[in-house]
Amino acid sequence: MLHYGEMAGQGPACEGCCGQPPAISYPMERLDPETFSYEFQNLDFAYGRKDTYLCFQVKREQHSSPEPSDCGVLKNQASHAEICFLTWFHAEKLSPHEHYDVTWFLSWSPCAICAKKVAIFLRNHENVRLSIFVSRIYMFQKPEVQQALRDLNCLGVKLDAMCFDEFKYCWENFVHNQGKPFMCWENVHRNSQSMSRELNEILRNTMSPLSEQTFNYQFGNQRRVKEPQGRRKTYLCYKLKLLNETLDKGYFMEKKKNHAEICFINKISKLDLDPNQSYEITCYTTWSPCPDCAGKLAALVEGCPQLRLRIFASRLHFHWRWQYQEGLRCLQKINIPVLVMKEPEFAYCWDNFADNQGRRFRPWDKLTQYSNCAERRLEKILQINTMAVFSEQSSEQSQVLNALANAIKHLSLDAHRPRD
Repeated sequence: MLHYGEMAGQGPACEGCCGQPPAISYPMERLDPETFSYEFQNLDFAYGRKDTYLCFQVKREQHSSPEPSDCGVLKNQASHAEICFLTWFHAEKLSPHEHYDVTWFLSWSPCAICAKKVAIFLRNHENVRLSIFVSRIYMFQKPEVQQALRDLNCLGVKLDAMCFDEFKYCWENFVHNQGKPFMCWENVHRNSQSMSRELNEILRNTMSPLSEQTFNYQFGNQRRVKEPQGRRKTYLCYKLKLLNETLDKGYFMEKKKNHAEICFINKISKLDLDPNQSYEITCYTTWSPCPDCAGKLAALVEGCPQLRLRIFASRLHFHWRWQYQEGLRCLQKINIPVLVMKEPEFAYCWDNFADNQGRRFRPWDKLTQYSNCAERRLEKILQINTMAVFSEQSSEQSQVLNALANAIKHLSLDAHRPRD
């Protein structure tokens, strides 16, 4: 087992990570080539590299139109680089009226304290979506670091190891390269693959369970709820099985512009699934998929024929809209069953994804009634459309029907003549 972060250390926790208000650290524009090549080298044993460098890009939309990006570089100063970014971004750039796509390229992955602060920031600012690419994984053998990274992943943060393309992008956009092309160091590809496997292993392990309040509020199948006030979000719990063995399970929650289904698809796409084996995935969602997510789920299964997917939904999302109905029918058409969660499915999720404290699942009032109502509604949506069936007939059948219609159209009968 390689101890990437432990061999090097990332410096002591800073004031910004210990509860004191951090001062604003303004980003530099670019790094010098020697600093970049030394600090971002994805070595197995990164001796002497005690600082964290963070290259960032912020893309925003104003009134649904793309706006110029903000780019820069930060490093550990009075606070860790991640806290420096959040402080600067919150004070100088953040507006509640815009949506932001933020990308970080980090020489070290976040420590546990920084990861928790990033998670709090994202929960409080749903208009920010974050992707993190890391050169090296900091203290990855420590349970608190692993859990903090998993919590970020469950919030919809994209976490991945930097590969050649990311190093090249940083060289071209964040380094005073003087027009010189990026020359990668030895074993960059092998080390990237090693980091990626380690990170995927961390993220696929057990996540922190959903709180009882979150589970009951988000998975409750009541059409309306009074308390707590606020919109119910999409949570997606999943279980991946090979034969009778559960290989992986976890959950994702939606973030602005990053639906839970997309986080799930990204996770499954990264797994090294054997094309010669048959896998079964069961998803339990608080809302049925939107049309776009339904299409991407269909594409996932069509691109991975070894996967069998089925979806249980607590509630139907915009079930009266034609596009949403078509999305559900699209899944049915390629043999991805969409079903309504009933008491056994709620109990399973309670046992496997909630902080149940050893207690059995207690159904809420009218659970079965709400499930039956949603099931009847879903059955009507998935009823076979006779016009669609007619349009999908074979070309030979269509030709016969067309010929018959033309014959009737041109059929003429002699006028009745009086008898002689």
